[in-house]
Amino acid sequence: MNQTESSAGTNNTKLAVTGSTSAVPEWTTETINGGSFRQVDLHIGTNGWASPPGNVFSLRSSNYFTNKQKSPGGDYLLSPAGVDWLKSTTKLDNIMSRPDNRVAHALREAQSQNSFIFAVNFEVSGKEHYHMVLYFATEEPLPLDSPLQRFIDGDDSFRNQRFKLVSQVVKGPWVVKAAAGQFGAFLVGKTVKCNYHKGSNYFEVDVDTGSSAIMSAVVRLLLGYTKSFVVDVGLVIEAQTEDELPERLIGAVRLCHMDLSSAFVVGEQTLEPCGMLGSVEASHPRRGHELNVNKEPT
Repeated sequence: MNQTESSAGTNNTKLAVTGSTSAVPEWTTETINGGSFRQVDLHIGTNGWASPPGNVFSLRSSNYFTNKQKSPGGDYLLSPAGVDWLKSTTKLDNIMSRPDNRVAHALREAQSQNSFIFAVNFEVSGKEHYHMVLYFATEEPLPLDSPLQRFIDGDDSFRNQRFKLVSQVVKGPWVVKAAAGQFGAFLVGKTVKCNYHKGSNYFEVDVDTGSSAIMSAVVRLLLGYTKSFVVDVGLVIEAQTEDELPERLIGAVRLCHMDLSSAFVVGEQTLEPCGMLGSVEASHPRRGHELNVNKEPT
């Protein structure tokens, strides 16, 4: 199935260059188009996200352990299901378990028996906490012997050794390219602290960028240039044995000229009925809407 990419300023989808090998859940149309952090045009979009072709990434090929060759990433394993850009006064962990999580809510409303969500929550700690949450989904069961399923079923030590992030700066000033280049491809759990949350129909990785002094400094520097750069971020389970080759992209996101002030504000006031974290409908006219960070899941 093909990935979808929307033109800037619209919610209409069109086919992108590459695709996902998983069945695209119908309910993801709502989560892709309904977020306050918009899906935008891959080439000219601003302050939003898009789905880059998998071939922009170089991953370990089927002969990697023989000749160290890499090959284009190809299609995603899972389908894009949306992105949330959030700001809060406290750190938001296990965000998929929240009753006001719009992606989890859409899945519940769809009453899908087969859908599965893979979410990665990048946490930027400070006086104000920022969260970039990437969602990917599938309608098909993952093969039991696949690297991704092994990762989900493994213990934290195993997960820390396998979860890899690959990235490239598509556009940006030299200082951004130099800083981001330090982390062009790395095992996330060996660099920063990761917490893993496994639900009945989801798996979430919480990435604490503040747990590493070097990573924290790089991220803080990048936050000062978000409007001036475009970056592709891909997620991979690193192949460390022959039977795990070639590597496959779980999914990827292009972040385009982000505006920090556009983050959806998650506050401490009372949760309003039907207010969904990160949704367009819940957005405040001031580009944020306060939701209760202490609300317990039901």
